[in-house]
Amino acid sequence: MIKHGIDQDALIGTLSAATAQQGEAVRKAVSEATLKALQGRELTLTHIKQVLNTVAQAASTGVAGNPLGVVELEALLGKAVAGMDGALEQAVQANRRALQQMLDQGASLQEQQLKKALADTEKMEDALFASLRKAAESAGAPLEGPWNAVQKSMQSQGSATGTQASAAVEQLMESARQNLRDGRALGLRASQAMLDSYATLVSGVLIGMSEALQRGSGKAAAQPKPEPARPRKK
Repeated sequence: MIKHGIDQDALIGTLSAATAQQGEAVRKAVSEATLKALQGRELTLTHIKQVLNTVAQAASTGVAGNPLGVVELEALLGKAVAGMDGALEQAVQANRRALQQMLDQGASLQEQQLKKALADTEKMEDALFASLRKAAESAGAPLEGPWNAVQKSMQSQGSATGTQASAAVEQLMESARQNLRDGRALGLRASQAMLDSYATLVSGVLIGMSEALQRGSGKAAAQPKPEPARPRKK
């Protein structure tokens, strides 16, 4: 079943068949599925919440059908959540880059669209935690305990999404202050059409980031490892 751009059946199958040693494969599968879904539509906070809820529910259903013990299931859930967190971290980076582009063109963070975009960036971690709480509440025994443990652990340690969002907001605010000091933010140079299409711009930035990472990985994989230097003959 496809919902909000996510192949739920594929995710459920991955988690229900995963062994205790396949946690990294689970993290990667969840991250890729989440990122693909985020790229599929305009990157609004509403869309992000829908994707996170769908992924969390699919993960919960998959783990519920896995015959592993509670400790191992908690570890798999932790990897699934790490995958969601990693994808959402990239969404935060895409928002930061798009906002920075707008600031560079003379826009102000006081503009309604950009002010909301900045606030939504700060809310992404809350959206992640909300999806985990919702999954825990609907899971029931015996998964409610593992879900709560995973959520508690992430909240105490902090998510990559939250860390990235805090850094992005700080950087953007400093950039806006610098614009004011330089006298570059006296008027709006970015067109209203660009402001209105901000969510589409962010989605394009996110896709570009992912494609760049894939190209980089491919090049790295294609490069042969250098042979060790041979000792010179005397």
